[in-house]
Amino acid sequence: VQLQASGGGLVQPGGSLRLSCAASGRIFGVNDMRWYRQAPGKQRELVAAVTSGGSTNYADSVKGRFTISRDNAKNTVYLQMNSLKPEDTAVYYCNAEVRASIKYTYSYWGQGTEVTVSS
Repeated sequence: VQLQASGGGLVQPGGSLRLSCAASGRIFGVNDMRWYRQAPGKQRELVAAVTSGGSTNYADSVKGRFTISRDNAKNTVYLQMNSLKPEDTAVYYCNAEVRASIKYTYSYWGQGTEVTVSS
């Protein structure tokens, strides 16, 4: 199983970006999908999560600005980021709980996509 993240880049403060992360390989199903981020010199933190049923939760720092969503048919999770701030600058990682069979579920990580918010 692989997670392929994309959509990062350089954006001015107040701008928007949309990140995508697609899971591929031998997949029986996907449970929770999440986005984390890690800024230089800081620990990785949870940004947003979405269950297979569509329930979401967000870090307080991004509530009202970021929206997580998923397409279960495509095993893909998205992160729409609006009103970006310089403090959102980080490498963003996707994470998914993938059911490899009825019995076994594994956690996988994407390779990270860099987001830089700067004028």
